[in-house]
Amino acid sequence: MNVLGIETSCDETSAAVVADGRRILSNIVASQADLHARWGGVVPEVASRKHVERTLPVIHEALEAASIGWSDIDGIAVTNRPGLVGALLVGVSAAKALAYALNKPLAAVHHLEGHLYANFLAYPTLKYPFVCLIVSGGHTEILALRGEGERESMGRTRDDAAGECFDKSARLMGLAYPGGPIIDRLAAQGDPKRVPFPRAWIGDSLDFSFSGLKTAVRNFMIQDEGTTPVEDIAASLQAAIVEVLVKKTVRAAEKAGLDTVCVGGGVAANQGLKYAMERACRAAGLRLVIPPPELCTDNAAMIAAAAYPRLSRGQSDPLEFDTLATEPL
Repeated sequence: MNVLGIETSCDETSAAVVADGRRILSNIVASQADLHARWGGVVPEVASRKHVERTLPVIHEALEAASIGWSDIDGIAVTNRPGLVGALLVGVSAAKALAYALNKPLAAVHHLEGHLYANFLAYPTLKYPFVCLIVSGGHTEILALRGEGERESMGRTRDDAAGECFDKSARLMGLAYPGGPIIDRLAAQGDPKRVPFPRAWIGDSLDFSFSGLKTAVRNFMIQDEGTTPVEDIAASLQAAIVEVLVKKTVRAAEKAGLDTVCVGGGVAANQGLKYAMERACRAAGLRLVIPPPELCTDNAAMIAAAAYPRLSRGQSDPLEFDTLATEPL
């Protein structure tokens, strides 16, 4: 079964074709990062307008890269929640028009569900049950998954997401947008113990909180007046975020009695997080699954993969479904 996926939830315009929910035939991503860098963050109206320009060309490119035509598409999947509403509407409108014109079943997909299914694309032999940390610019959550559709939220952010903390702290440090990847590169050259940034453990809870860390970075930058090397600040910041993510995820796996840990979302591409999670899982006797960077950041292949189980069972959504800025998974 060939599923055409469409993803426009933020500032990446993406289309992909995935066969049988596991095999990527194409995965085209047109990023707007350079465009939004001048403002230091994503401007929703600009992102929406750029999606209007790029969506159909990217879809055609995905079909061409997969070496298939419209008649070879068996179903269509599109992100409809959560995200920037204007951006989502562009992808959803294109998907609905194609589904109607081609008389193909259509599935509306939760963006975080896509990040979860990126693990199945990277490791087709992956099976339930497992614990998954979804960590991105807008979301940080630990889920216990015991079967298809059987999900339990074990912990989530109470305020800011880890990716937001990375990007906004980077801006406080005078770094360019997007700041997360820059901090990751600088951290590899710095001393993670140089600045004693706080860790928000929140008692025995598996929830996260990163708003206080942003405030700590702001206060430090004001007081430091440029005397500490930026590499050391980046390394210390990254260590403060990564330590909490890793320890709570491992604790969640142990609490749930599961021996496999998966990670998804844009921050999963962070090398510091990857190495720390590898060490912690090895020490705890846990199997670790992390997709390659191109499947961690926003992409349409993960959306197609997430829709496959429903579409393969003959389940689809009516054309009247809505777009939503927020909705828990």
